[in-house]
Amino acid sequence: MPALNRVQLIGRLGKDPEGRQTPTGKQVTKFSLAVSNRWKSNGESKEYTEWVNIEAWGRLGEICNEYLKKGSLVYIEGRLKTDRYETDGETKYFTKVVVLTMQMLDKKPTEEPEMSVEETPADYQSE
Repeated sequence: MPALNRVQLIGRLGKDPEGRQTPTGKQVTKFSLAVSNRWKSNGESKEYTEWVNIEAWGRLGEICNEYLKKGSLVYIEGRLKTDRYETDGETKYFTKVVVLTMQMLDKKPTEEPEMSVEETPADYQSE
């Protein structure tokens, strides 16, 4: 029987990404993503925000750590992964999205004027 584990999200980072290396030397970056849903009910605007935990590995994790920041708008495609841990003898579950694809959606800042130095051509003497 075929199976599919794929998630697509567009949202904004809730805080700056946190990157670290595992004991085996692999780069992992974690951040939270706010995905908002807006609608009108009886003429009143309403909004609900779902917070999703995101994890990016390897080079993709390095890119996320370097270029993303709190408030960045991103498209994330990945797979769901549930981890479990124990605290005070109780098993707790933690679901996250492991990133396979990330695309930055923020508009580029307005082009700044190009910085250049005006030089006059040098006079060369030929012999």
